[in-house]
Amino acid sequence: MNVWYRVSDLDQACDFYVGTLGFREVYRHDRDGWIRLARDGVEFSIAEGRATEEEAEEGQEEAVVTFDVADVRAEADRLRAAGVPVGVVVEIPGTIRLLDVFDPDGNRVQLSQDL
Repeated sequence: MNVWYRVSDLDQACDFYVGTLGFREVYRHDRDGWIRLARDGVEFSIAEGRATEEEAEEGQEEAVVTFDVADVRAEADRLRAAGVPVGVVVEIPGTIRLLDVFDPDGNRVQLSQDL
């Protein structure tokens, strides 16, 4: 499975995912305007531009990358302090904690912590 996020500014989005969320750049294709990112076994790509009408109708803009962190609450505090838009920590007692984080284009990334 391949997950792609569309972004308006490729370098700004890359800075967010690498500098703020700790992903690393695996591959960059400047001519076609896309970057492959990885962290803890999660890989996805970001591409500059908006989805076509057909892609949007197929739900291709609804992807969500979820990756594990050691402490969702600590990450929420760290990201809020850095000015990153984040949701509220949702917890299913004894099971999981989740947090929605939003990149500069409003794409949702989810942080997960098994309890």
